[in-house]
Amino acid sequence: MPIPKLIRGHLVYNRDATRLISRRGGYIYTEDGIIKKVLSEAEGMQLAEKGVQLEDFGDKILLPGLVDLHVHAPQYSFRGIGMDLELLDWLTTYTFPEESRYGDPDYAEKAYTLFADGLRNGPTTRACVFATTHVPATLRLMELLEERGMGAYVGKVSMDRDCPDAIRETVGGGLAAVRDWLAARQGGCLVKPILTPRFIPTCSGELLDGLGRLQREYHLPVQSHLSENPAEVALVKRLCPEAETYGHAYEKHSLFGGANCPTVMAHCIYSEPKEVDLMAENGVFVAHCPQSNANLASGIAPVRAYLNRGIPVGLGTDVAGGHSLSMFRAVTDAIQVSKLRWRLVDQSLSPLSFPEALWLATAGGGAFFGNVGRLEEGYACDLLVLDDSDLPAPRTFTAEERLERLFYLGDDRNVFAKYVAGNRVK
Repeated sequence: MPIPKLIRGHLVYNRDATRLISRRGGYIYTEDGIIKKVLSEAEGMQLAEKGVQLEDFGDKILLPGLVDLHVHAPQYSFRGIGMDLELLDWLTTYTFPEESRYGDPDYAEKAYTLFADGLRNGPTTRACVFATTHVPATLRLMELLEERGMGAYVGKVSMDRDCPDAIRETVGGGLAAVRDWLAARQGGCLVKPILTPRFIPTCSGELLDGLGRLQREYHLPVQSHLSENPAEVALVKRLCPEAETYGHAYEKHSLFGGANCPTVMAHCIYSEPKEVDLMAENGVFVAHCPQSNANLASGIAPVRAYLNRGIPVGLGTDVAGGHSLSMFRAVTDAIQVSKLRWRLVDQSLSPLSFPEALWLATAGGGAFFGNVGRLEEGYACDLLVLDDSDLPAPRTFTAEERLERLFYLGDDRNVFAKYVAGNRVK
């Protein structure tokens, strides 16, 4: 259990979704992994003088940790490959063959170690992670992330059609595998299970019905994909002609949000009005993955429209559709593609500002984990300490400008330290 401590630095964080606040010499007071108070310089010094442990980072920038709301751990090994294909061909050519390798424990150990190290070394503090259909490999991935102090939801993928035999399950076998996985994974504090039907094209109605029953029995959250690519959306219409929309194809199996089924859906680029209404009604989270959507020529999600409807939105790297695990890139990519959508597609939807994109990467995605993603009393003490000393400039910038510059110019080397639930993991 983390001991009470003070963490000092130059605080820069969102006052709300559109405004940043800067506090030089600010202190975070944390107990049991929770932020108890954000203190002024004078208040922090008083507690330090009373003997509370102090970790002082001087003028380095201190902000909430970044949440990756959608990433595929087994795809980390082939990131940067196959970027000339669209989604369905890319899955068939690269993704499914690669995921078939994870039945080999030695391969899974090597590949997942690389992924877990990459996640620890970067600015991500928590993530929603897809594994594969293999139970032993998924359990090992969860252990590796827990050992590194990362916070995560990790899902054993479920699918029973239109995929290679090595990763195709039967309905009964797939549901039994989920139960085995849940029974074997006990006691994880920061890494928890999440039900993971890959997407409608690889999941029969029978399998989805069974997963819906498991969701109600175990009260687990759900993650999947929604309306990412035109060909995928057309395929779902053919597979599920009775469903009003792609989203309704999940909802009929009780896998699409609601008070007792926290759900995050990646992409949501081509969501129809009825689908958007259902997302808003059920509180479904959108994981916006701008880099992947550009690489696979999927399109640009109308994030502003979702925010205007009050739909919760976070950001995802979607490795390996996205080629970088860096949430710095997810933030800046989200801003850039929103400008393109505004200029070229719909000028009624204004582009994202830097404070808004940062909010999505912290509080927006963090809300899926509960009280995560804000520097406020009662929230998890998930923090980044960023060092911009390797980004020299001929003049002085404000703290807000320093932070924006770090996101556009920085990388993992600028992550000087980070904390997850009060524990320093880097």
